[in-house]
Amino acid sequence: MATRGTGEGAGRLLALLGLLQTRPDWTGPELAQRLKVSERTVRNDIARLRELDYPVDAVRGAAGHYRLGAGGKLPPLLLDDAEAVAVALGLRATTGVGGIEESSARALAKLEQVLPNRLKRRVTALHEATSQGPRNTATADPEVEVDAELLSTLAAAVRDRELVRFDYPNAELPLTVEPYRLVAWQGRWYLVGRESDRWRTFRVDWIEPRMATGRRFAPVPLPGGDFTAFVLRDVAATGWNVHVRITVLAPAAEVLSKINPAVGLVEEIDDHRCVLVTGADSVDTVAVYIGMLGLDFRVTEPPELVAALRTVAERYLRAIETAP
Repeated sequence: MATRGTGEGAGRLLALLGLLQTRPDWTGPELAQRLKVSERTVRNDIARLRELDYPVDAVRGAAGHYRLGAGGKLPPLLLDDAEAVAVALGLRATTGVGGIEESSARALAKLEQVLPNRLKRRVTALHEATSQGPRNTATADPEVEVDAELLSTLAAAVRDRELVRFDYPNAELPLTVEPYRLVAWQGRWYLVGRESDRWRTFRVDWIEPRMATGRRFAPVPLPGGDFTAFVLRDVAATGWNVHVRITVLAPAAEVLSKINPAVGLVEEIDDHRCVLVTGADSVDTVAVYIGMLGLDFRVTEPPELVAALRTVAERYLRAIETAP
């Protein structure tokens, strides 16, 4: 009998598919002999392939045989649903990475050709529902793990215009949200949605989903129409674990020329000073990146940032003192 969920069983399924691709027709006894298993195991493995939506046709009778149907000519990937979606997401992300755009795009095209229809629909929904944030605002904070199943569920809700319901930090009751777009940026995923007629950005790794609502909504346009820009502005103002206000001793226009809008908001004080409203997931990241402005600045709070800056400054001074 075929063993499901084991390395041996998966390897045999792959070997079976490889045989089916080498010539049009195979009888059950031929496959059993080549795979060194019983004909019953072959029948069970064929049934397993069909459960995975790979097309295997069977002709019964004295001249009975198996044949790989249309859409099964490329080597399939024996991945479960979450694994297949995760691989597709990873390939989509790398299509914007310098040097490997073309190879990533080719690999993704091949993957999508061999995905079963149900997975292809999920991957397509993710592709159509996702935007990529800018790549020149990297963070030193560690990336967070996001459940591929949750991403798929949210993408399907975006596609189907279906309300989603979930628990979220600092919300006393579950939120009911109109989902519009997923945005990937700095190793994190964000959902743009409307909750109580207010546009908001939600960290996907902070979402605790509830039961599907099954309720549809009539979409309304986002003011400005740019979901990625909305996420960058919203995260800069409210979306970090740590938010700080830093007085920069330079005109606002000069600061704006040096930062990506995703880094923060700039408030003018006078012709020679401004306030940079920014943040990160840790004060250590702020302490490092504020120095990269190349401008003088003043920080008086929060105390944790003052301490982090002092630590960085002392480390740099020690580096100079101990240099040969």
